[in-house]
Amino acid sequence: MRGFFYGFSVKETFLLNDFLTNRDTSNILNSVWLFWLAAEHLSGYGGEKMMTKAFKLTYGTMFNPPEELHSRFDEALEAVKKELGKEHGMILDGQERFAAEKFEDRSPANTNLVLGLFQKGGIQDANDAIAAAKRAFPGWSRTKWQERVSLIRKAAELIDQRIYEMGAIVALEVGKNRMEALGDVAETADLFRYACSQMEANEGYVVEMGRDPIAGYVSVNRSVLRPYGVWLVISPFNFPGALTGGPAAAALVTGNTVVIKPASDTPWTARLIMECLRDAGLPAGVCNYVTGSGSTLGQALIDHPEVGGITFTGSYEVGMKIYRDFAKGPWVRPTILELGGKNPAIVSRHADLEEAAVGIVRSAFGLQGQKCSACSRVFIEAPVYDALVERLVELTRKLVIGDPVERAVNLGPVINRNSYRDYQNFAEELSQAGRILTGGKVLAEGAFARGFFCEPTLVADVPLSHRLWKQEMFVPITTVARVKDLEEAMRFANEVNYGLTAGFYGTPEEAEWFFDHIEAGVNYANRPQGATTGAWPGFQPFGGWKGSGSSGKNAGGVYYLPLYMHEQIRTIVRKA
Repeated sequence: MRGFFYGFSVKETFLLNDFLTNRDTSNILNSVWLFWLAAEHLSGYGGEKMMTKAFKLTYGTMFNPPEELHSRFDEALEAVKKELGKEHGMILDGQERFAAEKFEDRSPANTNLVLGLFQKGGIQDANDAIAAAKRAFPGWSRTKWQERVSLIRKAAELIDQRIYEMGAIVALEVGKNRMEALGDVAETADLFRYACSQMEANEGYVVEMGRDPIAGYVSVNRSVLRPYGVWLVISPFNFPGALTGGPAAAALVTGNTVVIKPASDTPWTARLIMECLRDAGLPAGVCNYVTGSGSTLGQALIDHPEVGGITFTGSYEVGMKIYRDFAKGPWVRPTILELGGKNPAIVSRHADLEEAAVGIVRSAFGLQGQKCSACSRVFIEAPVYDALVERLVELTRKLVIGDPVERAVNLGPVINRNSYRDYQNFAEELSQAGRILTGGKVLAEGAFARGFFCEPTLVADVPLSHRLWKQEMFVPITTVARVKDLEEAMRFANEVNYGLTAGFYGTPEEAEWFFDHIEAGVNYANRPQGATTGAWPGFQPFGGWKGSGSSGKNAGGVYYLPLYMHEQIRTIVRKA
């Protein structure tokens, strides 16, 4: 059985399967949401047979899923298709709310397909959602943290139970292939559980401090992290599960109340996350869900003085505007921003070129390049440049483009017409500046005519002074360059405003040098599962430096939850 790279040869596929077959599964039962015993017969070097193993779905293991995963996805897809076109309300203070104006959620793979009808909320809806969250805050913030943990864990269990339905909807709504769609939902549940485990590991973030040496008195000091209040989560289209649910769970488990505002391209997935939280038993008003335009509803939420903190994931330009607008409030409030990337992969002359090629292609073209962590720049030492580029072209040409719900498909559509036009404009500009190695065109015939399908594109010989070496494109285009040595590669890799992810292929000694010099928050060395992509909570916490992030702490990691709380010192004195 083969996963993401279905068109690859046995030898090529083995490189992707190797991670799963050799992975240490000693911690497989920690935060598991998908668990099977799957007996697989894999073709690899020498025809080795894989032993029965536990399977945990992550972005690193998704290339070789059990057959049950596919059959259950297909069953769920048929059930979801019967629900298409229905109207979905906002959820405020535990109640459905409907607006006078609506908007259609259409599939980017087939724009004739209306997935659902959603509400175009306005300023009053924003005010009411924040008011509901504010009313719920005193009770929720004073709820024992253990009880909050229990409710968030129940929500994670509901995500587990609904994973196939939710995965099918993500594939339809975002255009992710089925494995990446299921991965998005699975990551959401794991982010819920990781937030809970960190709350438990830190015992609610209550710490006994030193005692003042006051003669005749006992002075007891405690440090307590307390929630801010109403927390706003503005989530993007590309990971509508994980990047809605992850920040929401972190805010909720720490005692904040939440207002969720998803991207208008993906309102359905975010609503499913909201339903899991509601059905887990969260009190009314603790978590609220609103939909509508970013320029009206979204801006009203950002400008509201009662918002205590905000988490936004999206473009650098929009994020910086939010940062500046939010700073106009009555005092300084926490702003957690993840603002994209221009992520490099550096390949040494000593690298395993096959692993490098597989990892780069996967990170360049997974989700059609619409990941903030996508590998958009490749710097290759001159002695291996020609051989690696030839292999990158071969692998890219094997990728299957089509309806993302189909099992054999690797690449679905880009999200909307704006991205479709961006791809065309960038491809044209790069064709004039350099040489298109493969791709460079949109697919507009037959079934492709109803969606936003673009060929995965590799471009060479673009001058390193060209603007598109530094500008995030967010489409399936990657540029490659020949460099004389690793120092030159590192200089170009760091000469951008972004610093999210980066990848390296070379010797272990060179990898340590890479880690010491790269300016990025998430870094991988010699990883065929993805040169710059595939972070997972509890394994690779995700966040960026420079223009890629505001907090300096990574989601799904040990330092993330404290971002949603501020410190209070409690001193009580009594006579000895």
